[in-house]
Amino acid sequence: MTDDATDDADGPPTDGEGRLALSLDDLAGIADLFGGLTRAELGEALEELAFRKGVEPPPEAAVDGAVREYALVAYPRDGTGDDSESLLVPGPAAFPTLPDGVADLPHILDVESRAIDRDELGRAVEERFRGDVARAVADEDAELVERLLDVSYDLETWGPVDLGDLRERLDDAREG
Repeated sequence: MTDDATDDADGPPTDGEGRLALSLDDLAGIADLFGGLTRAELGEALEELAFRKGVEPPPEAAVDGAVREYALVAYPRDGTGDDSESLLVPGPAAFPTLPDGVADLPHILDVESRAIDRDELGRAVEERFRGDVARAVADEDAELVERLLDVSYDLETWGPVDLGDLRERLDDAREG
C-alpha cells in the first residue's frame, strides 16, 4: 500500500497505478470515524474519498490486507453470523489516523456512529486469533508465527483477552 505509494506534491498519494494509496492505519482511521463500517460501507467511503481526490479507489485487496494484519477486525453484530453485516473496526495492530479529505465523509455517507461492545469484540478477535495460530503451527509457517507473536502482545493490550497459552504454542513452534 503506502510502501509503493508516490506522493505527488500536486495530488494525493497513489500506488503507481492511479489508485489512492492509504496506510493500514488510514483504513483503520476511516472505520474508526464511524465506530465501525461494513465492508460495503468502507468500500463506499474509499470510493468517495478517491473520487474527491480525482483518483481510483484502492483495490479491495487493501482492505483484505488490513484485516489479515489485524489493523481492521470484524465485529459481528446482531448475532446474524453474516460476514457482510459484520463491522470492520480498528484492530490491535492499528494506530488509526485520518487521511486528508475524510472530514466530509460523515456528512456524505448515510451511516450513523456505532458503539462497539469491547468485550464481545475481544472475544471475536481472540477466536479468530486462535484459528490463525492453529493454522500457522499446523502449516509450520515461520513468518506467520512471528507476526502472530507480535500481534499477541498488541491484542492483549487492546482487548480483554489472555493469550499466554497461545504465545507458548507460538514460541514452541518458532523454536521447532
